[in-house]
Amino acid sequence: MRQSTVKTTLLLTFLLVGFNLQAAELLMVEEEGCVYCAKFNREIAPAYPKTAEGRVAPLRRLSLTEPWPEDLQEIARAQVTPTFILVDKGREVDRLIGYPGDEHFWFLLGDMLEKL
Repeated sequence: MRQSTVKTTLLLTFLLVGFNLQAAELLMVEEEGCVYCAKFNREIAPAYPKTAEGRVAPLRRLSLTEPWPEDLQEIARAQVTPTFILVDKGREVDRLIGYPGDEHFWFLLGDMLEKL
């Protein structure tokens, strides 16, 4: 296991045990025809809910072209796809614009989750 993966796993375990993070979620803003969204869906999406990261911040999918949900009015809308927005208790914690590939995604997501 890479050191960053171990660090993230330990941190997430501490957060899961020490805090109630049910309010956190990872928004994924996507649109039909987005090749990077499709790549994320192939490489990450099937495993994501089974990971510590997925348990801390479940994935919530939103369409770029649909109206922004009422409960997210305080969160700035994404302008490009995919955009990943980490939200906790109704506030934006961090965002990742684009999909940098599987290894970089997990690393960057770990950095985002450390901000919870």
